[in-house]
Amino acid sequence: MRIALHTKVRADRIEEYEAAHREVPAELTTAIRAAGATSWTIWRSGTDLFHVIDCADYARLLAELEQLPVNVAWQARMDELLDVAHDYSSDGAAAGLPVAWEL
Repeated sequence: MRIALHTKVRADRIEEYEAAHREVPAELTTAIRAAGATSWTIWRSGTDLFHVIDCADYARLLAELEQLPVNVAWQARMDELLDVAHDYSSDGAAAGLPVAWEL
């Protein structure tokens, strides 16, 4: 399944956000893959961040990562940088952007 998300980085924290993503902990990327993600790409336009996640089951991905210590620490770091954060709660499974058109 493919999920698209929209989050927002704080205008004064863009450089920090991008620097953090150049150094995502290997333990976190391993956990994301183990939870079923095969790819995760983030694009930035100004302060808008657009994520596309390919995974077997997005609700399972969130459930497996939500309380994982390495993800909790990463999300705490992201909370300092984001105006709109990724929702890892069970409600977040329904937060994907609806498809408007596809080729």
